[in-house]
Amino acid sequence: MTESIDRPEIIKGAESIRKPHAAAHNLPNSATTAVATGLRRLTRLTRSTSAGHRSGTRFKNPFGTLPRDKSDTLFLLFACSMVLLPHIDHLPIWISITCALTLLWRATITWQGMRLPRPVLLLPLAFFALLAVYLNDRTMFGRDAGVKMLVLLLTFKLLEMRARRDVFVVLFLSFFLVLTTFFYSQSILTALLVIATIIVLLTAQISFQFTGVIPRLRQRLRMGSMVLMLAIPLTLVLFLLFPRIQGPLWGMPGDANGGRSGMSDSMAPGTISQLAMSEEIAFRVKFMDPAPAPAQRYWRGAVLTNFDGRTWTRRVQRQVQHQPSSSETDSSSSDSSSPDSSLLDPSPLNAPPKASIRQQITMEPSGQHWLFALEMPQFAPALETNPPSRSHINADRELLSDRPIGDRVRYDVTSEIDTDGNHFDLANDTFAALQQALTLPRGFNPRTIALAAKLRSETSGDSDMVNAVLQLFHNENFSYTLEPPLLGRDNVDEFLFSTRAGFCEHYASAFVVLMRAANIPARVVTGYQGGEINQVDGYMTVRQSDAHAWAEVWKEGVGWERVDPTAAVAPERIQKPLHQLLPRSYLGGLINLNPAQNSWWNKLPDIRANWEALGNNWNQWVLNYSPDRQKGLLQYFGIQQMSWQMLVGLMIGMGSLALAVVLLPLLLVRNKIDPLDKLYSLFCKRMVKYGMSRELHEGPLAYRERLCAAPSALKPQAKIAITLFLRSYEALRYGVNNGPDKITLKALKIQFKKLKPLLS
Repeated sequence: MTESIDRPEIIKGAESIRKPHAAAHNLPNSATTAVATGLRRLTRLTRSTSAGHRSGTRFKNPFGTLPRDKSDTLFLLFACSMVLLPHIDHLPIWISITCALTLLWRATITWQGMRLPRPVLLLPLAFFALLAVYLNDRTMFGRDAGVKMLVLLLTFKLLEMRARRDVFVVLFLSFFLVLTTFFYSQSILTALLVIATIIVLLTAQISFQFTGVIPRLRQRLRMGSMVLMLAIPLTLVLFLLFPRIQGPLWGMPGDANGGRSGMSDSMAPGTISQLAMSEEIAFRVKFMDPAPAPAQRYWRGAVLTNFDGRTWTRRVQRQVQHQPSSSETDSSSSDSSSPDSSLLDPSPLNAPPKASIRQQITMEPSGQHWLFALEMPQFAPALETNPPSRSHINADRELLSDRPIGDRVRYDVTSEIDTDGNHFDLANDTFAALQQALTLPRGFNPRTIALAAKLRSETSGDSDMVNAVLQLFHNENFSYTLEPPLLGRDNVDEFLFSTRAGFCEHYASAFVVLMRAANIPARVVTGYQGGEINQVDGYMTVRQSDAHAWAEVWKEGVGWERVDPTAAVAPERIQKPLHQLLPRSYLGGLINLNPAQNSWWNKLPDIRANWEALGNNWNQWVLNYSPDRQKGLLQYFGIQQMSWQMLVGLMIGMGSLALAVVLLPLLLVRNKIDPLDKLYSLFCKRMVKYGMSRELHEGPLAYRERLCAAPSALKPQAKIAITLFLRSYEALRYGVNNGPDKITLKALKIQFKKLKPLLS
């Protein structure tokens, strides 16, 4: 049984031996001098140990020295703040303010030692907060409403944290709330933030586990990190081998796809220019063939035919043909009885030579049905989604998913582009579709209709009419800007005859209206144009800032042909990404930085490329670890067919191996003899020779008192040396630092060596 030393007794013992004659008045002068020197050293050691012990019972924090209960509570509040921080972005402002004020209130109560609010105040407060959540979301279920209630529940629980059990309720609720962070983001930064938050929560939990001397914050953080690291091997085994379920364990709520940025199914003045301000990644592309030139990088999205005078929307299509794979496309195209076989014919008359480009696209969640691909996709690809989803190509050659893209999706698709890059012809269309592409609302944009009639009378054919409008945009004083003026009811008239400043949607809309007014079928297409190749991993990155709108016109004998009016106004936009055409950095202009004179500034693109390549690998190998990839991993190790019995056995075996890897070092460390205890054991063995062995129940203090008090053959110098040695051992063993300092341990070894001659 080990005996601990109280701090007052250490000080009392040190005070009793400050004067050398008090302990050695019967010794010779030389011995007295030596013992006095040793006792003075012991006094200094005892003082430092006592100070360390006092500091060990309190929490070292930036606010000063606080009682332990206050410091632990404040640290728990800090941990809860880290839990709530990632949710600020998607919480209503009133919830964020409520959480901030509640945390500040609880911190003030702890700091000032005030009483906690009574339940009679908390219950109405919690009731009205939950009622506000219901009024805001019109439901108590779903992702957003559930997270809001959890956030408020955690915040209000802090105000009634009275007992130790309440502390652990707060901790476990915080652990659960941390997981909800992945509902909104699964990036590397989010994962790192979650890991850091878990370490802080574990540290807070460890702090409340200690009932005696508490280690310093750095040591507790190390303990929390070690606890998390111990779970990593088993976590990896479960991640790699646990059966990948097709779809979540429960249905995703209806609001799971809310708040996504990306293309919509409509276009009005200003919609794309607002989207182009975002640097978020829309999708990444890996080319299996040479990448197309910048002018050929048109990523087709929604086809907008209907126009109400301001907003463009899609037309209703009754029949679509599902094409989940290229093999099914080949078999279905040979069936002439298919109702859409004529609409999906990719080879109209007078088609120019084509170049096939194979792409593997990893698309970010958008909440929409569109799947983007180079114009023109030849078949609907199979989608690597969870749960499984099918894709199809409709009569407007839109590539669509049957389900909204709520998670990252990857698919392989082949597109055919024209080799000269001047135009792209599409499939023939029906008479009804062409009539829809000629419709204009009555009573809108009269000046535009008059201009179209004038240009039509001056041209001899459809191609001449197209060129006349493009020349109008090129020769007149039109400008390309992200901040166009606001337009009124007749927005096309105001754009063409008044403001003459707009983004791609303004030019595409005005062009199509002019074509229809000239009796030429035309429609608007939205998608992306451009993309940058990351030199680190070879993937092409297409951002929301690459959002674009262009037009398609119908030509007899050819079909639909792509025309980009923006190229007539700002041809550099087609050759370069938008962010390269704008000022390099607004912040750089504010602080008067010259990129040519700052080497670190020039390295920013490389840093960004490496970071995005790392994020792409994270997406490909972690987030997209699908059942097919798990099957491929098992086949790589020679397991072709996996039954559930074999999978369970493999998981048990790998899990046992992982636990062995974790537990074996702990057992070795546990069985390792501490150098300080080893030295004390040698001392006890040496005292056995004098018939003064230590009893099993004796601690160092009781053993020392018995050695010095009992009559024995020990010399007085030996008793003084024994007292000095054991007091030094007590100070080292029961001080705040459980791990001995090498210098102090070395000094104790020197004392033991000096003790040997006196005991011989």
